[in-house]
Amino acid sequence: MAETISMPKLGFDMAEGTLVRWVKNEGENVNKGDVLAEIETDKATVEVESSASGVVRKLLVEEGSVVPVGDPIAVVGSADEKIDETPTKVVEPKAEKKTDEQGGEELKTEPKAEEKPAAQAQPTPSPAAQAAAPAQEGPVKASPLAKKIARDKNVDLWQVQGTGPGGRVVRKDVEAALAGGTVDRRPQAIAPSPVSRPPSAEDETIQLTKLRQAIARRMTESTTSVPHFYVTHEYKMDALMALRKQINDYLGEDEKVSVNDFIIKAVALALREFPNLNASFAGDKVIRHGAVNVGVAVSVEGGLLTVVNRDTDQQPLRALSADVKRMVAGAREGKVKPDDIQGSTFSISNMGMFDVENFAAIINPPEAGILAVGSARQVPVVENGEVKVGWRMKATISVDHRVSDGAEAAQFMQKLAEFLENPVRMLV
Repeated sequence: MAETISMPKLGFDMAEGTLVRWVKNEGENVNKGDVLAEIETDKATVEVESSASGVVRKLLVEEGSVVPVGDPIAVVGSADEKIDETPTKVVEPKAEKKTDEQGGEELKTEPKAEEKPAAQAQPTPSPAAQAAAPAQEGPVKASPLAKKIARDKNVDLWQVQGTGPGGRVVRKDVEAALAGGTVDRRPQAIAPSPVSRPPSAEDETIQLTKLRQAIARRMTESTTSVPHFYVTHEYKMDALMALRKQINDYLGEDEKVSVNDFIIKAVALALREFPNLNASFAGDKVIRHGAVNVGVAVSVEGGLLTVVNRDTDQQPLRALSADVKRMVAGAREGKVKPDDIQGSTFSISNMGMFDVENFAAIINPPEAGILAVGSARQVPVVENGEVKVGWRMKATISVDHRVSDGAEAAQFMQKLAEFLENPVRMLV
């Protein structure tokens, strides 16, 4: 029986996705689990797998189409099976949008058939007519850069048509006038100013990426609706750094474990003993999650993406490390699988590689907490009345006060110390 493949929901707040590319075409065989299409969400480009085996009988949307979650996108069935040739919904690609370089406004590209006839356009005065026009007096609205170019090229700005906001003359207007020979180049009669200043750079308006828009929405939601509190702890990292070196001496270059791998494992084991922190707030109840799935924040082009290591408390350190490396590489290439970015129950944000000593992170709703990790560094420490050099690392947990309290968070940080400061416990 033919099966309809729908736009999947890749995240609890996802409402729609853009079908970027069909990996399989109509008439091709497909097995359950094969990549069928690439979907762009507000977080990443995700490879969507087929939920059925058979032949791709019909593709219901075109590449570039924006499709609401749950709407059909393809039909998979047997080669001789009769299918409905009139799909419920066919989504066409959105009209191409362009951004005005001065105002940042989105301008829809109109079909050529709807363009106004050329006869309706305002006629452009000839150079002779322009030259005959009397010179106007007073200031002209123009950007600093446009004024500089006009001054250098002896261009009368009164004879340049401005296309910027409010009729303001901008750089491209002056350059267009010069290229078209429609300006009066008069000798510069005004003496140069005694104070020469470089022109101010024009403002630049940048359209937010979908990822940055999602981050803005989620973080605003978190800071305005979730009552955060914070607990900071400093950890002795001498034993962990020594054990990591010992392990990596036996591993290949691509297999070496990082300090962050140890931290992920330690957090997962500690969460097992503090189920309130491996939880989500749901109105009048708290959902304690059975699995410990640790999300790891990854810096990607345009923002941050959280990849999810599943059943982290049960994974050996080496397997955990390989899984995180795979997902981080996929995230930075812009291609991840749905399971790689959803289902986290607690998150970690590590800025140690940027030499950040300590910071606080914003909770990723609906999770109850996130751990912000600073750099492990060698610092002077006092032990038994003597000053020595030791490895220390600071970490701060942000907790939803609706789910947990300060005492429980402090106890969690102490439990975390038992694993980080005695790392062999994570290997047995």
